[in-house]
Amino acid sequence: MHPDEIYLIDLWRLLARQWRGFAIALLAVLALAVAYAFLAKPRYEATAWVQVGQVGTAPAGQDPRPEPFQRVLDRLQTRSFQDEVTQSAGLAPSSPEASAYRGSLKAEPSFYAGLIKLSARAASPEQAKRLALATVERLQAIHGQLQAEPLAQAQARLDEVQADLRTATTERDGLQQVAGTGQGNAVAAGLLLASKDTEVRELRNSRSDLAARMGANYTFGTSMPWPIYQPDHPVAPNRVLILGLGVLGGLGLGLFVAVALDARRRVAQPMRG
Repeated sequence: MHPDEIYLIDLWRLLARQWRGFAIALLAVLALAVAYAFLAKPRYEATAWVQVGQVGTAPAGQDPRPEPFQRVLDRLQTRSFQDEVTQSAGLAPSSPEASAYRGSLKAEPSFYAGLIKLSARAASPEQAKRLALATVERLQAIHGQLQAEPLAQAQARLDEVQADLRTATTERDGLQQVAGTGQGNAVAAGLLLASKDTEVRELRNSRSDLAARMGANYTFGTSMPWPIYQPDHPVAPNRVLILGLGVLGGLGLGLFVAVALDARRRVAQPMRG
């Protein structure tokens, strides 16, 4: 047994001797916690889920999204993007509301689902929802610009394939007429007809594949699969959590004060003797 070890019975006796210091420290911390819990301005949160768009005609091995998933997450955390969002929401970048938005904006990725969970806080439910919506709309505008050229190229390719298909179909129909006449060049026309049938079939397959990849299942813009979630109650301050931490902090500080006071008392006793 070491003389400096503290047992529960000794701790209880110590607290009994220094209960005033323990109580003062505990009550002081509790008073601060209660004051903060009930006087702090409430903060409301809005949550949006974002599905990053893609272009289904992207070459094999190339990311079909307008920008890589990680780059989207990095963009959301840049000051320039956040300033553009606050300006579109009618807030000055230097305003306290804009600063609170930048400090509360969170982006939680779900790589397997291809979704990004965005959350923003504000002083009112309406402002929180407006900021969350402005964040998504700004991201949609950026991705729309990035997707414009690949979509135009895909549409031009589809138009080209359709034009080639019309030409090949017309030529095949002409060869069918020549082959059906039974004239001298019918044999040559029959050989060309077989080749033209193959070309028409391949062009039809290409057109069907391009049309399918440009359909809504493979090509779409950045969007929200669900509406913005906006609870009516504030998410901060969390009074239960704050009061619980206040109790724990008060107990810890009270115990520290009681031990310190008792140690000073023991040091002072030999000096008086």
